[in-house]
Amino acid sequence: MCGRYASSRSPEDLAGIFEIEKWEPEEAFDPDFNVAPTKEVYAVLDRPVKDAADPRPVRQLRKLKWGLVPSWAKTPEGGARMINARAETVHEKPSYRRAFAARRCIVPADGYYEWVTGTGERDLEVEGKKKRPRKQPYFVTPADGSVFAMAGLYEFWRDRTLPDEHPLAWWVTCSVITLEAETAPLGVAPKEGPRSLSDIHPRMPLMLTPDRWDAWLDPSRTDVEEVRGLLAAPPEGLMRAYPVSTAVSNVRNNGPELLTELDGPEEATLF
Repeated sequence: MCGRYASSRSPEDLAGIFEIEKWEPEEAFDPDFNVAPTKEVYAVLDRPVKDAADPRPVRQLRKLKWGLVPSWAKTPEGGARMINARAETVHEKPSYRRAFAARRCIVPADGYYEWVTGTGERDLEVEGKKKRPRKQPYFVTPADGSVFAMAGLYEFWRDRTLPDEHPLAWWVTCSVITLEAETAPLGVAPKEGPRSLSDIHPRMPLMLTPDRWDAWLDPSRTDVEEVRGLLAAPPEGLMRAYPVSTAVSNVRNNGPELLTELDGPEEATLF
């Protein structure tokens, strides 16, 4: 899964990386080293500009709320539970299938955090029988230092309790797509501990390599089977993982020190 990540690149940097055409510069940008569900996050999407004379899709950098609320939901309360969509079923689940066909986005990150625990407890978690306790956190990031472009979906939800002119009448929310974690060796493994992403967690966010960005964002690409072809895992060996302080387990902690690589795990695990 992906339940926490880091996002320290400025809007200006992201605009250059993703060739953004429209974005609103922030007077004060605060990097977020501990992004948690329900926070506002940056997302890249291709969409026509509202009320513009030109109907063509424009690449935009927008802030969305992390935790997808389907357009048909009566309330937004379930959004916090819908931060991830499984690649295997995203095309058929009622909450995601419309967005999958036409409203896809990229959620840029530096990398994501995941917590390692014992094999037996992990098996129970996969079966849905036990919530996995958080133990030793690891930070997973591209080995070459490039942006981690997570495949995402976005959706619009109208709060019918508010008048049309109210600034909060419309919510724009998003979800990150996950797939089975790769079992091949990490591009750069820690000195001790997990040797592959699957050793850390059975799921991982789907990272889109630059050659797939345009196709993924293209809103005219609506054939479900064609889009499903873009859900393939990236090439193996692109990632590195290393242990970080357990301070990241508390969402109130937020600073660059959370990304500092430790010499070894702080918490005992199966490794």
